[in-house]
Amino acid sequence: MRRAYLDNNATTPLLPSVLEAMQPYFIEQFGNASSIHHHGQQTRAAVERARESVAALLGCRASEIVFTSGGTEADNLAIFGITRPGDHVITSSIEHHAVLNACKRLQEDAVGCDVTYVPVDGQALVSPDDVKRALRPNTRLISIMMANNETGVLQPVNEIGAIAAEADVYFHTDAVQAAGKAPIDVGQIRCDLLSISGHKIHAQQGIGALYVRKGTLLQPMLYGGRHERARRAGTENVAGIVGLGKAAELARAGFSNGEVERIRELRDRLERSITGTFDSVGVNSGSAPRVPNTSSIYFDCIEGEALVIALDLKGVAVSTGAACSSGAIEPSHVLTAMGLSPDRARASLRFSVGKQNTSEDVDLLLSILPETVARLRELSPVYNKAV
Repeated sequence: MRRAYLDNNATTPLLPSVLEAMQPYFIEQFGNASSIHHHGQQTRAAVERARESVAALLGCRASEIVFTSGGTEADNLAIFGITRPGDHVITSSIEHHAVLNACKRLQEDAVGCDVTYVPVDGQALVSPDDVKRALRPNTRLISIMMANNETGVLQPVNEIGAIAAEADVYFHTDAVQAAGKAPIDVGQIRCDLLSISGHKIHAQQGIGALYVRKGTLLQPMLYGGRHERARRAGTENVAGIVGLGKAAELARAGFSNGEVERIRELRDRLERSITGTFDSVGVNSGSAPRVPNTSSIYFDCIEGEALVIALDLKGVAVSTGAACSSGAIEPSHVLTAMGLSPDRARASLRFSVGKQNTSEDVDLLLSILPETVARLRELSPVYNKAV
């Protein structure tokens, strides 16, 4: 059976060139990067080369990159590393749970911070004016994602960064779903902290990075050795870091070699065909600025999970939303926050394209989708009543 993987926002496959770059550091070059002998210096050099590559992707100094175990740790380090009891934090209602649940923890009595969750409009966009109005004298941190993981919507982070700078407030942006899809320049954004994750840009799972602007006083979450300039203790995951560095190089090249535009064309073709073929469908946040690979589409009168399973049985992998929320009973917090009804939110699927995808993958999806949608709608008493 031919298969097509169109759930790259959940995770991307490891690219062969990334694996090739990593392989020497599994066996031959095994040294601890903190050791001063030859073996350690070999791996230290590899770590620093990777740090330079990640810094080039983000437009920052290599010394401002802290390697982590992934996006969740990077988000948590940014939030808990900056805030203190009594502080006020501003975030949005559509953040990834790595941010939302960290902020909920801040609100618990043991921590004692206040958090304001600014709303979004019908396109899932945060208003910079709402962020500005939420500022208080004790506001210490603003954390607004750069690109949403479900809709792909790009938030106005440059404007929010300017607001934070004017108010002398730290600004963190979760760029996990933006890296490699939209150009990132931390100087233009004026952020103090920015998170990325390797497995969203074709590196392995379990590696990520946090940009920390020079001069930012960050309290570590892990205590041990003075790794990562005393910002993240623990022996470095050399193979993972090397893979992230290689993936960052490929992501950066994608903006100049036509790869990003190729992905956009696949996504746009998918959207045009689906919206032109079916009734009672639409693109969530379709008129908002989005990353080029992501499409959230609702299929009214169909349970999204049923459609995901039916497509998977025919060889196409998609999702109803964030993989971290898989199995949740409640509809997507992102889609309901932008005003979708619970039924429409549950009827929404996310399609996300990666570097490995081809036009044949989109062809396969489009060839099986009409019959699959028709069959599920035949079983829907709601659809039969609607028509």
